[in-house]
Amino acid sequence: MSLDWIYYAISWILLAWHSAWEAIGIPDATVVGTNWAWILAIVFLVVTVRVILFPIFVKQIKSQRAMQALQPQVKALQEKHKGDRETLQKEMMELYRKEKANPLMGCLPMFLQIPVFLGLFHVLRRLNPDPAKNNKDIYGWTVDQFNSASDATLFTAPIASKFGSTAAELAQLGANGTVVKIMAGVLVLVMMGTTYLTSRQMILKTGWAEDPQQRMIQRLMLYGIPLSLLISGAIFPIGVIIYWVTNNLFTLGQQQWVLRKFPPPVTATSKPATSAAARNGAQPAKNRGLFGRSKPAEAPPAPAAPKVAGPKPGAKPANPKKGRPAKRQG
Repeated sequence: MSLDWIYYAISWILLAWHSAWEAIGIPDATVVGTNWAWILAIVFLVVTVRVILFPIFVKQIKSQRAMQALQPQVKALQEKHKGDRETLQKEMMELYRKEKANPLMGCLPMFLQIPVFLGLFHVLRRLNPDPAKNNKDIYGWTVDQFNSASDATLFTAPIASKFGSTAAELAQLGANGTVVKIMAGVLVLVMMGTTYLTSRQMILKTGWAEDPQQRMIQRLMLYGIPLSLLISGAIFPIGVIIYWVTNNLFTLGQQQWVLRKFPPPVTATSKPATSAAARNGAQPAKNRGLFGRSKPAEAPPAPAAPKVAGPKPGAKPANPKKGRPAKRQG
């Protein structure tokens, strides 16, 4: 199946934003070693895609809320069908179908952005200022636009270059290998960090799933994907990394807004733990000492001994024999 339609769509959005920035006075000329019109075109490619995908993002949040509300029922099914994995899967699928919850909805927005990522990767990878290069005008580009994008840089590092660029590629782009490696390396680390933070933000707000499969997906999203970027980031053009980092920052802001406006519901499993802690006399979090250790409880003050009034001056001493019980008769 041809992916040309993706390349045409990505190119059209990039060129439209580049023309818009030029129209408002942001030139193609390099300022601080950066062609800001092309950098902003990549940034607003992210904005365009995220606006288009916003309705799907809302559905993702609703699905996550539904999955969280179903955790007590999922746990009950796991206890009921312990050891019978096939029956458990059937019961869980029936539960999800009945409650209209989709376990895969949490990954859908990310999967829908993969074609955009691949399209931008292809478009930027083919940028080459070599005058002998043909087909510069495919995907709706003009020769002047192609040459302008090929010369675009971020702090003197071409946006078409990458950490793993060969000496021949760097020579064609007129780039300094050390500068490219430093810029690409810093951006890859930022890409890994922001990718980790987007997953961590959601998990901290919604909690770890009870379902082992869902928990495995959460761990993959939290640790696996950022670590994989340490290797794959070496082949990403700098322009693609700019897209990824901008997308992560957009996601952090969007998730923070949604989580504040629509906070995750308190599940039934969290209430007994709180009440049990209260019954057991557990100290609240504010009474915990350094490194989260509980401070030793202070002993209550001993009750004061009752005061015994002394005899008044001039009073007769009490007869010790009075008031004694009578001796028992044998």
